Amino acid sequence: MREIGHFIGGKEMKGGSGRFGDVFNPNTGEVQAKVAFANRAEMERAIANAAAAQPEWAATNPQRRARVMFKFLELVAKDGENLAKLLSCEHGKTIPDARGDIQRGVEVVEFACGIPHLLKGEFSEGAGPNIDLYSLRQPLGVVAGITPFNFPAMIPLWKCAPALACGNAFILKPSERDPSVPMRIAELFLEAGLPAGVLNVVNGDKEAVDTLLTDPRVRAIGFVGSSSIAEYIYATGCAHGKRVQCFGGAKNHMIVMPDADMDQAVDALIGAGYGSAGERCMAVSVAVPVGKKTADILMEKLIPRVENLKIGPSSDAQADYGPLVTRAHLNKVKDYVELGIKEGAKLAVDGRNFKLQGYENGNFMGGCLFDEVKPSMRIYKEEIFGPVLSVVRAKDYAEALRLPSEHDYGNGVAIFTRDGDTARDFTSRVEVGMVGVNVPIPVPLAYYTFGGWKRSGFGDLNQHGADSVRFYTKTKTVTSRWPSGTKEGAEFVIPTMK
Repeated sequence: MREIGHFIGGKEMKGGSGRFGDVFNPNTGEVQAKVAFANRAEMERAIANAAAAQPEWAATNPQRRARVMFKFLELVAKDGENLAKLLSCEHGKTIPDARGDIQRGVEVVEFACGIPHLLKGEFSEGAGPNIDLYSLRQPLGVVAGITPFNFPAMIPLWKCAPALACGNAFILKPSERDPSVPMRIAELFLEAGLPAGVLNVVNGDKEAVDTLLTDPRVRAIGFVGSSSIAEYIYATGCAHGKRVQCFGGAKNHMIVMPDADMDQAVDALIGAGYGSAGERCMAVSVAVPVGKKTADILMEKLIPRVENLKIGPSSDAQADYGPLVTRAHLNKVKDYVELGIKEGAKLAVDGRNFKLQGYENGNFMGGCLFDEVKPSMRIYKEEIFGPVLSVVRAKDYAEALRLPSEHDYGNGVAIFTRDGDTARDFTSRVEVGMVGVNVPIPVPLAYYTFGGWKRSGFGDLNQHGADSVRFYTKTKTVTSRWPSGTKEGAEFVIPTMK
């Protein structure tokens, strides 16, 4: 049985704690590897390696750090198919979807290649009598990222690429469910010229996380996962004096106005609701048709599309989606469907009994579609994270606007309409962090920032874009005056620029 250890100090190392987790093949349900869970001593070794390597890396000029990013992009391009297959066989998403996972991570590395420009400070000549003012952006030191199973390439790259480009050393604690791609990313960065110890990957559970949260050498932590864990990491990290950004759960709505192109809207709901088996923090999980006629037409078009979703092994490039990541998660999603029935929602399509011939023990589930879901129901309030779409009928635009605005989560939302006034009003007033207009999954490109509101995000700065540079650096402001030879005497009042 293959064992996955850690990547510390530029070398792959076996786990020493004696504790391991199972890495499953989602297609078959079989255990395909064991991943080591680091103890505190192993985490501290990784932190020590990072702390020792960081000063020299910080002293490397930004242009040379950018060259490492460029070389990494070359290596990923060469190894892209192998990475996609490795990702697919542990996560369960299809190969085309795995390629997209990698690509969206690569785009942030491309953004980080611009670090010489992004780190430029500000300068004001003659801000006062013979006084110049200027600011510097300097790295924090050792920083860390704790990333989820659903994007094992994209989110680690979202975290580590800007951090490394800014001159920090980085410790990555990836999900124990699909750890192989993050380990391979570390190898490729080393091959690209990143000094040993600047990027470390340590697998583990709560013991590893708590070490990162409490060790004073770790100056900042980024996290993506459930809101309950995000809140714990944010509170604990802040209590230990760290800079923290945490992104939690979501319940993304898609508003369908009566004037929307219904075929376009249905295509969007099918792809955004069921792609990657719904295991996306930006998946559309709630459709909100406005008016009875809109809702009836939408359901009439949705039902056959959901019934005819093509579900297959992750190696099937023609499949709409593959298996869920683990049997435990599959059972959790099925439990939510049963709960929805008990709560009184109408299950229009039931995919719980789907079986794939030849893969009967795999974690497969057909698409489920609920109608007449009410805001008081748990299946509306909570994140299901599976191939389940809920339709909440709104009587008018005001109610449709209110639903996502009043929900506890505020990650993403979309509106489908042909009316520019409605779209403009919606984007201005909706209380959600990322908004799509006729775009179902409004994930910004790498040079804008990604982040939700309310219980979807904890902290003041978002992921990638300019916020990532702000998060991974500290600003130093210098006030400079060179003596002119004239003695002015002591000043006892606060300096001003009069």
